[in-house]
Amino acid sequence: MRTPHTLIRQFTLWLGLGLLLIQPSLHAASEPIERIEWNKIPITLQIKVGHERMVHVPGSVKVGVPASLEPLLRTQSVDGTIYFLAHAPFDATRIMVRTLDGGQVLLFDVSASESNGPTHPVQVFVNPVDETKTGRPASPDARHAATTPYSYVALTRFATQQLYAPARLLHDRPSIIRIPVARESLPLLRGGSVDAQPLVAWRAGDRYLTAVKLTNRTQEPQTLDPRDLRGRWLTATFQHHRLLPAGSEADTTAVYLISNRPFEASR
Repeated sequence: MRTPHTLIRQFTLWLGLGLLLIQPSLHAASEPIERIEWNKIPITLQIKVGHERMVHVPGSVKVGVPASLEPLLRTQSVDGTIYFLAHAPFDATRIMVRTLDGGQVLLFDVSASESNGPTHPVQVFVNPVDETKTGRPASPDARHAATTPYSYVALTRFATQQLYAPARLLHDRPSIIRIPVARESLPLLRGGSVDAQPLVAWRAGDRYLTAVKLTNRTQEPQTLDPRDLRGRWLTATFQHHRLLPAGSEADTTAVYLISNRPFEASR
């Protein structure tokens, strides 16, 4: 039979182990993010061996690692974040990162050392050339980068992350600009069973993206069908395709609408 003294010792031991386990996570969450603008000058990135470093970039990307560096460096790209982990030291090496949506290329000069190098996350943002600021016409490549829209899938994923992802996973997309939208309930779906309320809207090039909250107003479950939507939309994606009766935990969802005009002009 365990004595109270033994139980207290075991509790103290487990508490200490728990604090040791969560301390790295708390430290990582408190680290500041360094913001760097891409201006066609290769970005210097230092990595501490054995410590993973995150780099947030504008959209999903493909990372090109030289064959000579593959045994020394692990890279993983997930939804606009690149994870760099060095297994051994190496000198500055040029790495090419290409965005999947627009094909834009970013250059990094990456090096790794055993010493106490920086480990904080980095956020890279890209501002398209604005000829009104420079006084010179933008180059054809710059105009293309500024006007090329994100794919429908990328825009929908962006809106989903803005609504549902934790704040620590969100990062700016300079080419996706938030715009005002009237947050008034409206009969967006035919039949009158589902209430619709715009939540937030963005503009990306010549595309408009709007997230709309949908709520079941009845005591019957509702199946959502894009054919019941009023308006002219390029795509419509439901977060969930079925709503439970009003008052249930699952009586509300969202729909992400993409159009070539603002929301008010498209509905």
